[in-house]
Amino acid sequence: MAQHLTIESYPDVLIPVPLHPKRLRYRGYNQSLELAKCISKQTGIPLNHTASQRIKNTRPQVGLSAAERETNIKQAFRVKWIKPNWQYIILIDDVMTTGGTVAELTNEFINRGIQRVDVWCCARR
Repeated sequence: MAQHLTIESYPDVLIPVPLHPKRLRYRGYNQSLELAKCISKQTGIPLNHTASQRIKNTRPQVGLSAAERETNIKQAFRVKWIKPNWQYIILIDDVMTTGGTVAELTNEFINRGIQRVDVWCCARR
């Protein structure tokens, strides 16, 4: 993924979509974080995986309708902190289907004053 990026404007930071702690324990890793690590190493863009957290242990989005996905992900994230110089961030996600997850997280960052949020994902369904 990192090798095929064309970056027109460099963001301030890469932020992987966080997993709820229970899901992280179950899986053993956050696939979005693993992608973000590789992209950060390849591009030199700083990575931060502690600025946001998933506070709602949602059901997996797989198999849900678009309406169910939207309801499932509502208020699932919290922005813990942002650096004052962050104006442009990239959210890293593994797979995007309806975009509900990244839309919810994007809104949280915009509500905290981030000016621009882009999403980079590995696959789109």
